[in-house]
Amino acid sequence: MKKVLVTGGAGYIGSVLVRLLLEKGYSVRTLDNLSFGGESIVDLLNDDRFEFHKGDVRNQEDLKKAVKGVDYIAHLASIVGDPACRKYPDEAKEINLTGSKNLYDIAEDAGVDKFVFASTCSNYGKMDDPDAYVTETSKLAPISLYAKTKVDVEKYLLNQPKGNTCKPTSLRFSTVYGLSPRPRFDLTVNEFTRELALGRELVIFGEQFWRPYCHVVDLSRAVIEVFEAPEEKVAFDVFNVGDTDENYQKEMIVNEIVKLIPDAKIKYVVKDEDPRDYRVSFEKINNQLGFKITKTVPDGIAQIKQTIEDGFFKDPDDNKYSNI
Repeated sequence: MKKVLVTGGAGYIGSVLVRLLLEKGYSVRTLDNLSFGGESIVDLLNDDRFEFHKGDVRNQEDLKKAVKGVDYIAHLASIVGDPACRKYPDEAKEINLTGSKNLYDIAEDAGVDKFVFASTCSNYGKMDDPDAYVTETSKLAPISLYAKTKVDVEKYLLNQPKGNTCKPTSLRFSTVYGLSPRPRFDLTVNEFTRELALGRELVIFGEQFWRPYCHVVDLSRAVIEVFEAPEEKVAFDVFNVGDTDENYQKEMIVNEIVKLIPDAKIKYVVKDEDPRDYRVSFEKINNQLGFKITKTVPDGIAQIKQTIEDGFFKDPDDNKYSNI
């Protein structure tokens, strides 16, 4: 079976992806600097098919060691999200942009076959037509530093010579939610559900703006889908990852939570301006790869509600469950 390198494999998405790959019989190597600790993958050290390299994508020697002998790469390592990139702008540029380009170049030199880059639907910024859905060919209008680094890497990958051995694919992830071995409660669905499950008042700003959402398991499945697809269907291409029916406004998410927590306390604060507002079509990944999600926002809400109410987390407010 193929050997896969997952950068950021101890992270929120990475720790899910690594497990799915192992379940499918892949040999997996992870490169991670463990900036959020390694509890999410420590149990995997018992698996002979799992290999851990502690390292940083800014260090070319770390990259060369990590890439040696692998067939595919899932590049997830980055400073993730707008708030974290605002807080650490220099690191965001070094890791998200320079590190990603260096990793691809080293992968090409090493003869890696496929390179999947974790991008974001935030690249679309704000829709020109509020009644339309953006597609992979829509104008990119990145507003945040996070999205700008992702767009720049996408362009870099798409402009590589088509004769390269290492075939890149960019996956524009929807806003993620759901349970992971490295939990996060600074994500919209997870945070809203936590707050209301704890009986707190939830204050919502800009409830009318649109985003697409996708469960962490399904985003991870999409990476494997690209690995297992014929090269001609995915090479030098870009896919939105999610489901067209899973575009939500914040108010719609709250309404789903209220179905499970009828006495929820909610306060809406008017905010007419939001730099990001986009509804996304996912027809391409469905039609071209046959990809379909297995979990929906209501599923994720039910999961998070149960874990909070049953006491899975001793302190769900602990800062370790946040990227900032």
